[in-house]
Amino acid sequence: MAVPDAGNEELTKRALRGALKFQIALAVMIFAPALTLNYWQGWLFWLVFFACIWVNTVYFLRHDPALIARRMKAGPIAEKEPKQKLIQLFAVIFMCAMIVLSALDHLFGWSEVSWPVVLFGDALVILGYAIIFVVFRENTFAASTIQVDAGQKVVSSGPYAVVRHPMYAGAMPMIFGIPLALGSWWGMLPAGLLAGVIIWRLLDEENYLARNLAGYVDYRRKVRRRLVPGVW
Repeated sequence: MAVPDAGNEELTKRALRGALKFQIALAVMIFAPALTLNYWQGWLFWLVFFACIWVNTVYFLRHDPALIARRMKAGPIAEKEPKQKLIQLFAVIFMCAMIVLSALDHLFGWSEVSWPVVLFGDALVILGYAIIFVVFRENTFAASTIQVDAGQKVVSSGPYAVVRHPMYAGAMPMIFGIPLALGSWWGMLPAGLLAGVIIWRLLDEENYLARNLAGYVDYRRKVRRRLVPGVW
């Protein structure tokens, strides 16, 4: 895939290197615990994830490089709020545990997951990324860390008119799709814990935004649902 001119050659190189390193780490987490490369579910998921990440990265390098720059500052170390550092740490642990446990499930044959369910899991991953793609197009300030940038305003259009945290809403089908895509029921256990961490994160994020982002309190009154339309 040709890399478009993002107007910032160094940012483009760093972003693509970061995406490549992540994909290599993901391959290690999938295939090392499985002790085999004969794992079609793992390969299919890896390719689906690869395509989603690279489509998003290349598109926004061309159309919104500032978003990519914000998204590259991620993880517990990048967070400024102490509670969010802890939340991010748990998120990383449960994300890795979900993938590794699913791979171990393949090694030991604990689960029997039919191929239609595996494909459904991959479809959930794609759905999650599609939702997140729409969110990124709507909100250039959708950083990986909890922060308020200079000039940042409340976004209340597009998916933000439906729920207050559409990016996390997109993450949910992806989280529960990953173990299925890897052919594991046991991977749903850390997936459930990771979903709980996401909810913890968004509740803490709301308190932060209410204190630091002008207009967020009014927006919270207008859009009542946090994550699931018509439910919560």
